Amino acid sequence: MSTTPPYQVTDPATGEVIETFPFATDAEVEEAMDRSKKAYEAWRSTPIEERSAIVKRAADLFTERAAELGKIIRTEMGKKASSGAGEAEFSGEITAYYADHGPELLAETDLPGHEGKAVIQRLPLGPVLGVMPWNYPYYQVARFAAPNLVAGNTVILKHAENCPRSSAAIAKIFADAGLPEGVYQNLYATHEQIATMIADPRVRAVSLTGSERAGTAVAEAAGRHLKKVVLELGGSDPYIILDSDDIDEAAETAWATRMENVGQVCNGNKRMIVNEGVYDDFVTALTKRAAAMKPLEGEDGDDTVYSPLVARKAAEALREQIQDAVDKGATLHAGGEISDGPDAFFAPAVLTGVTPEMRAYTEELFGPVAVVYKVSTDEEAVELANAVEYGLGGAVFSTDEARAIAVAQQLDVGMANVNTPAGEGADVPFGGTKRSGFGRELGPLGIDEFLNKRLFYVER
Repeated sequence: MSTTPPYQVTDPATGEVIETFPFATDAEVEEAMDRSKKAYEAWRSTPIEERSAIVKRAADLFTERAAELGKIIRTEMGKKASSGAGEAEFSGEITAYYADHGPELLAETDLPGHEGKAVIQRLPLGPVLGVMPWNYPYYQVARFAAPNLVAGNTVILKHAENCPRSSAAIAKIFADAGLPEGVYQNLYATHEQIATMIADPRVRAVSLTGSERAGTAVAEAAGRHLKKVVLELGGSDPYIILDSDDIDEAAETAWATRMENVGQVCNGNKRMIVNEGVYDDFVTALTKRAAAMKPLEGEDGDDTVYSPLVARKAAEALREQIQDAVDKGATLHAGGEISDGPDAFFAPAVLTGVTPEMRAYTEELFGPVAVVYKVSTDEEAVELANAVEYGLGGAVFSTDEARAIAVAQQLDVGMANVNTPAGEGADVPFGGTKRSGFGRELGPLGIDEFLNKRLFYVER
């Protein structure tokens, strides 16, 4: 049994431990895998129209229970209740997308030019394991679970240790929607038990969204046992502003993007790369916005208040990264402070003058810190954008669309955007390259990962 703390709800706004949940026993893990395997044999044979109808009901429940779900994650990971409700509603949209489009996405594909019948079939693999993070407790699970359930796989979920209530709420949604027993299971597993499950032949694949460290461990275990794996890891996305005819509006969009989920977003605009012609005005506008932010009081608030980070430890780690940069010559224009504790509030910050010897240059800053770089040419912007080992997303802004497209085409990322922070939607694939992981979620590619894309050939 793990010696780490059990699953528990700790309010980031106060540091108070509200509720704890025991780890699953090894016997419970064994039973969960056995149930999943047995449930798979029946679920895979259930007509896809019936599977889709059940998943569509789950989508409706995400929406119906959005306000309740938002309050749950406010106390688990700090998000404003209204933001949490919005996340739950988007999770409903994702779930509905796969319920509505699954049958066509999973349809056979004919291979023309053969005398016989030649088709590609899209068949389920079996029980799949999901290891999901705390920063979007509903969204991350929905984009993994919904396509797999529609496809005919069964799902075992291991959520983050600080999200036991939200993971239980998701399991209840799928149960109330009518999923048969064992098709979707929530398990408060330890890291050691996850390794055991990956090794077990009853588990056919694993998907992880989380840190690079966790991704490396899961990929190593999956590779050792020849299991398919999808990894959605960290990011340090470039956000390039080549020019602007309204720099204040450009700063407002950039700041709102960076403050999404208090900066705890893998594909957040962590490196703002700005042409020297608009750089000074842009930094001034960002600093004004950062200085005006106030900590959240209560469950909700508008865009002028900020939520706590997920935990006090996260706030302290972010402060250390910022302090390292300042000690080595970077300029902190605003923010960067944390209280004396035990809460996890971190004052939103603007940082410039970051250079390669600083941790902030290569490390992911998972919090409300806008790091701004100055460049003089488009070529310099591209070189800086591609300088890190992450390759999740990136965005390029210019009044000259052709110029922005030319720069965006050179970004070494999984998602390139022009004149928008990010293209988003249930139908838009999400994923990265390099050390940001591999595989895709959402959209038509998201349902394609854990399938047996089988050739079926009949000679005539």
